[in-house]
Amino acid sequence: MKGGVFGVIQLNADDFPKHYYNILPDLPEQLPFPLNPETMEPVKPKDLEPLFPKECIKQEFSSDSLIRIPEELREQYIFLGRPRPLYRALRLEKKLGLPKGIEIYYKREDLSPVGSHKPNTALAQAYYGKKQGFENVATETGAGQWGSAVSLAAMFNELKAEVFMVRSSFQQKPYREILMNLFGAKVFASPSEHTSIGKKLLQEKKNFNGSLGIAISEAIEKAVSDEKTFYSIGSVLNHVLMHQTIIGLETIKQFELIDKKPDVLIGCVGGGSNFSGMVYPFMEKKLKGKEDFEVIAVEPKAVPTLTKGEYRYDFADTGKMTPLIKMYTMGYDFIPEPIHAGGLRYHGDSPSLSLLKKLGFLDAVAYLQEETFEAARIFANSEGIIPAPETAHAIKAAVDSALKAKKNNEQKTIVFNFSGHGLLDLAAYKQMQRA
Repeated sequence: MKGGVFGVIQLNADDFPKHYYNILPDLPEQLPFPLNPETMEPVKPKDLEPLFPKECIKQEFSSDSLIRIPEELREQYIFLGRPRPLYRALRLEKKLGLPKGIEIYYKREDLSPVGSHKPNTALAQAYYGKKQGFENVATETGAGQWGSAVSLAAMFNELKAEVFMVRSSFQQKPYREILMNLFGAKVFASPSEHTSIGKKLLQEKKNFNGSLGIAISEAIEKAVSDEKTFYSIGSVLNHVLMHQTIIGLETIKQFELIDKKPDVLIGCVGGGSNFSGMVYPFMEKKLKGKEDFEVIAVEPKAVPTLTKGEYRYDFADTGKMTPLIKMYTMGYDFIPEPIHAGGLRYHGDSPSLSLLKKLGFLDAVAYLQEETFEAARIFANSEGIIPAPETAHAIKAAVDSALKAKKNNEQKTIVFNFSGHGLLDLAAYKQMQRA
């Protein structure tokens, strides 16, 4: 373990976590069970076996606080550059005119080979799937970051990948398809002609922007129709969020190195994976009453699930192929606007994140696309890193939080998850400049 130089706080490979953190045992209330939509009875672990590797199902329902990471899997993480550095945004602080005592930090999850936090769970799911004997993996993707991560993880674990990409993002972000192809994956614009639900939707409407809910339905249909294929999900479910907690576990160690504790933790939210990965390891002490800090979940106003959605049981996909899960939702048939932050266009949120929001352990804010791109421009012009449109939402919240502290003469240590870079989103930046 080593400390920070010039605002960079780094760890050694030996400091990479040996366990994932499971928040379920620490929740103030038991998480509502997923329900079978036909019987309205709780889903049993065995019911999920047509979809997921058995180890992922075991983790989904586990009551253990710590889940061991197999050494072979740890080696894959470390080979791909973990642990990731924590940066202090010194130049951004200067640009904002922040006084001493207000500090902004960001966790560099953009440094993975695909430019986002997504490989943290993609590697785990591919590893467990391969160990079980699967040969193929099917998944969906919005902006393409999750699909890129699954394509990479499949290649690393000698699996074949098929990715259903939301049509609006498929058209906006052609380089993501190329990236996935280079890793050996097949990519289809969703809705597609390759599944029955895709064909049905295209018959109803030829030029369909699509949604994550539709792409999920297509990927699930592909998985359940082939016993050699499993379904890989990038967010929402507990085992996925658990794999992402390596982000927060590393960040806790990094703050210990500089003898600080964050007062404000921030992450953008689509389904909840990068937010929960950063926040949940910190949340353990907040839930036990040992520490108190502000937690902010950020979403687009185009898909305001946490700020305007309903907390109820709903399908996780548009085709109604999934169990019912209790979450904040806009409705399984909600079709969002084709905003550039494709990874934040999901109609619902993680059940555990939703429960924490309902119980008041976190706040949620929503921003317009234009104001998040302005925050991204300020960040790029000071820190020299181009954010993904999704990450720009977290940056906007961090800037607002810092300026609020400045106005109120408060001292604040603010940290957000820099969940992905925007080097494959430059067309979006160009379009927003013209708007």
